[in-house]
Amino acid sequence: MNDRYDAGYGDGQYELVGYDEYGRPVYRQVPAQQQPQQAQQQYDPYAQQQGYGYDPYATGQQQPVPPYDPYGTGRQPPVTSYDTYDGYDPYGQTATSGQQPRVAEQTAYIPQQARPAEPGQRQEPGQGAPGPGDGHGSHDDPGDRDYRTEQFAFVEEPDQDSEDVIDWLAFTENRTERREEAKRRARSRLTALVVVLALVAAGGVGYLWYAGKLPGVSTPEDKKGGTTSAAAQKRDVIVVHLHDTKNGGTSTALLVDNATTKQGTTVLLPNSLALTGDDGTTTLAKSVDDDGSSGTREALDTVLGTSIQGTWRLDTPYLQNLVDLVGNVEVDTNADVPDPAAKKGEAPLVNKGEGQTLSGKMAVAYATYRAPGEAQNAQLERFGQVMHGVLRKVSSDAQAATTTVQTLAQILDPSLTDKDLGAFLAKLSDLAKSGDFKTAMLPVQTDGTLSAETSDSVVKDVLGGTAKSPDQDAAVRVSVQNATGVKDNAEKARVVLLNGGFTFLEAGAASDARSASEVTYADAADKENAIEVAKTLGLPDSAVAKGEVSSNANVSVVLGQDYEPASAG
Repeated sequence: MNDRYDAGYGDGQYELVGYDEYGRPVYRQVPAQQQPQQAQQQYDPYAQQQGYGYDPYATGQQQPVPPYDPYGTGRQPPVTSYDTYDGYDPYGQTATSGQQPRVAEQTAYIPQQARPAEPGQRQEPGQGAPGPGDGHGSHDDPGDRDYRTEQFAFVEEPDQDSEDVIDWLAFTENRTERREEAKRRARSRLTALVVVLALVAAGGVGYLWYAGKLPGVSTPEDKKGGTTSAAAQKRDVIVVHLHDTKNGGTSTALLVDNATTKQGTTVLLPNSLALTGDDGTTTLAKSVDDDGSSGTREALDTVLGTSIQGTWRLDTPYLQNLVDLVGNVEVDTNADVPDPAAKKGEAPLVNKGEGQTLSGKMAVAYATYRAPGEAQNAQLERFGQVMHGVLRKVSSDAQAATTTVQTLAQILDPSLTDKDLGAFLAKLSDLAKSGDFKTAMLPVQTDGTLSAETSDSVVKDVLGGTAKSPDQDAAVRVSVQNATGVKDNAEKARVVLLNGGFTFLEAGAASDARSASEVTYADAADKENAIEVAKTLGLPDSAVAKGEVSSNANVSVVLGQDYEPASAG
């Protein structure tokens, strides 16, 4: 096969020497000795004779072109042939840098119309390299050839469409990333919300469990029916004794702060409440006078089954100062109270009506007032109203409340300090202001004892205790009133009765002396006991009769002038 072909322009013949890495044929020019001399001087359509380079900008200057190394080996053989496709360097980079780039790194190409004809195929004028007479140079002067830049398309020249595509891809990628980031943030927020809701739910369930309000769940605090049992509730209790220093007598109440139920209560205790004292059964009023603070507190703990932390003795002058310090109190009064210092017929000191503003003096008068024929419980209820009004006006701040207590300059019971009382009153004040405060009367039977049916609502529910009245089978309780006109006769009668195995209950002194003594009983079962009491005191059987007895007593005795202590024995 003949591998030589005629270039078609009289420039000589080329011989096929192989193929480059892209499979394109590579030719070399037949040596000069094998061609006529004039053939070498003919026009080279590609301007790739040895020692010349292509001038793409038609400057008329030719630059040497280094030999082509198609395999990038770095070894440059002598220039004996040219690859019309790969040897072209449109920017003249190889001539400038002195380095021959590898074929795979070429960034420009010769357009289709610039490719040489295949062997045996002749190019038409205007399709290939310029020929003679076309105004683009001559065969004899390759450097005068005129090449226009628009004949070539360069890969590195970006067009507007390419930039738009790149911008669109970048925008799409950024938008996708933003969407993914938004989704991640949404998932994070959702996770955080779920965690918060779980914690809130757990806290709510825990509170319901602690407060005993979770249905069907028991706790170590003896839950019953979903509510903490009364005995398991946490309470602070102090007892208040109001001493009427002008008219005599006392009034007693318990102040209760239930920390479990967040409820405050004033429990009013009738003076007839039966207690167990050192000498047997006694009354609350007698215990306050005889046994003092500590003895009465212990007796109340026994009969009510509760635990009292301290005693607050509040004499009427201190109550008056306390009301004035807190700035008066508001009370719905239920009676007109006369002014003790006013003359008869003058306007009352306290008027009956709702929302009455009471000063310290007016509050004391109302708290101690007992109308003729009224039971002691009526006066006790008024005392409770005044205490409720005071608690609403005391500061809810512990320090401020303590300052108020200290300003009173009281001598408190050793078990109750100024700081403790101030903090306690501040808590009750907060409950009273919020409406979580009430007043309750302790129900007491005629004999001063407590029944399970009547006392459960207060003793069990409010105090968390159990009624433990003195044993009914204990010694016979004898109430003694001194009407002899001799003060010591009551004490002498007490000694005699205690020695006889009876329980002595003091009923005070009568306003008027009586000539004859009386011994009465209310229950027929106590008739024999009454007769035995009369004999013990040296009184005749004729003094014994059925009638009214003092509360909390089995037998009542009124000592008259016929009583002779010396004969009592």
